[in-house]
Amino acid sequence: MEHNFILRQIGTAHTGEEGFYLAIAPQYREALAGLEEFRYINVLWWFSGCDNSMSREKLWECRPYVRGPEVLGAFATRTPERPNPIALSCARVTHLDRERGVVGLDYLDAEEGSPVLDLKPYLPSLDRVERPVMPAWCAHWPDSVEKSGDFDWEKEFNF
Repeated sequence: MEHNFILRQIGTAHTGEEGFYLAIAPQYREALAGLEEFRYINVLWWFSGCDNSMSREKLWECRPYVRGPEVLGAFATRTPERPNPIALSCARVTHLDRERGVVGLDYLDAEEGSPVLDLKPYLPSLDRVERPVMPAWCAHWPDSVEKSGDFDWEKEFNF
């Protein structure tokens, strides 16, 4: 059942003084055509700081959330320590420069220099769940990306 896959880094996440942006490699910039018409995108990126055998073998987290249960499986968390350190973030596009390969974002929870694997347009018909079911311990979290910016996430996570 195990397969080996080849992933190609399409760019790099930047989180510096200039704000949040993605720098897309020249050979992938043509793939940005039409993305300027979308206001939100899903960014698939690599938790490169957790790409080691110890982090990839970790299948559970002990008390990852302040109000959460004592133990949660990695797949029930957003922990970077998981079998494949793939991250998914929904972000608002602030500007797009196809020629330079720059996708400006209002926020991205990646670290500076994180490899970007793919971009997908946010589509409500596929990405939005009208009535999601959440555990009680995180039911107080914001119900949208827009409201998340004002939420004090530091009080929620233990990782």
